[in-house]
Amino acid sequence: MPQGDKTKYTDKQKRKAEHIEEGYEKKGVPKTEAESRAWATVNKQDGGGKKAGGSGRKKSA
Repeated sequence: MPQGDKTKYTDKQKRKAEHIEEGYEKKGVPKTEAESRAWATVNKQDGGGKKAGGSGRKKSA
């Protein structure tokens, strides 16, 4: 995945980043800086893009 590729993010994460970016822009932050900060915030909150499937406890052998 090339740097800057957002295909591995969920729709919810993309919406969240867009909302955060708009907030920064309202505060007067330049668009590119606002976008960088927004994605950094999403990564910090959610731990990055989509995770591999599976949940719960592993089965014992």
